[in-house]
Amino acid sequence: MTSNERVVVIGTGLAGVRLARRLGELGTPVTLIGEEEHRPYNRVLLAEVLAGRYGPEVIALPAPGEPVRARVTGIDRAARTVTCADGSVIGYGRLVLATGSQPVLPPLRGLFTAGPPETAETPETAETADSANTAARELPEGVHAFRTMDDCLGLDKALRPGVRAVVIGGGLLGVSAARALAVRGARVVLAQQSERLMEHRLDPAASELVERHLTGLGVEVRTECRVRDVRRAGGAVRSVRLADGYALDAEAVVLACGARPRTGLARSAGLEVREGVVVDDELRTSDPSVHAVGDCVQHAGTVYGLAAPALEQADALAALLAGDTGARYTGTRSLTRLTLTGRLGPFDPAAFDLAAFGEAEALPGDDVVQLTDATRGTHRKVVVREGRLVGGVLVGELGTVGALARAWEGTEPLPSAGGPLLHLLTHDGGSC
Repeated sequence: MTSNERVVVIGTGLAGVRLARRLGELGTPVTLIGEEEHRPYNRVLLAEVLAGRYGPEVIALPAPGEPVRARVTGIDRAARTVTCADGSVIGYGRLVLATGSQPVLPPLRGLFTAGPPETAETPETAETADSANTAARELPEGVHAFRTMDDCLGLDKALRPGVRAVVIGGGLLGVSAARALAVRGARVVLAQQSERLMEHRLDPAASELVERHLTGLGVEVRTECRVRDVRRAGGAVRSVRLADGYALDAEAVVLACGARPRTGLARSAGLEVREGVVVDDELRTSDPSVHAVGDCVQHAGTVYGLAAPALEQADALAALLAGDTGARYTGTRSLTRLTLTGRLGPFDPAAFDLAAFGEAEALPGDDVVQLTDATRGTHRKVVVREGRLVGGVLVGELGTVGALARAWEGTEPLPSAGGPLLHLLTHDGGSC
């Protein structure tokens, strides 16, 4: 690619802004397009904004210049142009899709004000307009997704001490939202369909500690709890009914049921899309002049949906587009970390940290080293397979997480399973 070929990046999340900034530093012309009215921001920190710990300006991302504020509605691959909702047309030399992900909206009766999907969403039905803001997918008053700054600010307006809030979904986002709402003085019920919180990332002991922490903040945690419908009066939510017929009073409902890659533009442009936009090690789509990075991407069969892979992809693609023909993205071994902070008053519990990486559940034949202190609320566990560290989970004191992460990322055989690992669990190996 010659230096005068403009790169157009669609999306102002972590991946899009990082790519645009790197390209600007490398002297490659770039146009960044984003549909949100707000300055680009770090979506990972939205729960901290909701909790009142940060203002929206604190989580702003440094972008190269002012992004073009427009919603892209189509891609003409033959003409190498993108068309925006306002009718403007922007040409590109290389196009990068950094469209991110969108919230999964559960098929609850009474949820949608128009066009209700009464069966589970599929990627195709969710992509009709690739947005939660269309009339057909408008949520009733008091019901909030939790994916964008507008979602966060809308929920913020609904909060006051004692307001009854129901969070649907007990994954990473649901736990963060429930904590933030409790910090703000809401009376929170967290409804999780499976038997424990964050079951895809944590082992049972760690899940129990997370639940105990939330309960200590006044959050009522209900596991194995399936929500059936949302009941409204005068257009606003009034309660949430469970499958067993029990009704939870609710003035605010937060949908934290996961996210899926936002692939509508790619699909309509005829690019290969499976679960996400399919890319190779050069982050090329099925059209060599179109690349993709971030949450919308499926690389080597994997959709990450995490910040670290998005940033690594952006860095690799920036190098490639700036002329480094040897740059490649070969995948990310990503560690999940969550810090629950905030202050409820003079009796606020200490901050709660957790980290998880790799496979936290052991298979037959694996070696497991585990240290749990229920009194202190700490839990450390690592799993070793054939002499290699394959995963672990830590709750509470995370002084050893840096050394453990390095041992896991290095994939080198460990000298032995017991001694060195026990040393890593009981000594400060450096934090990351």
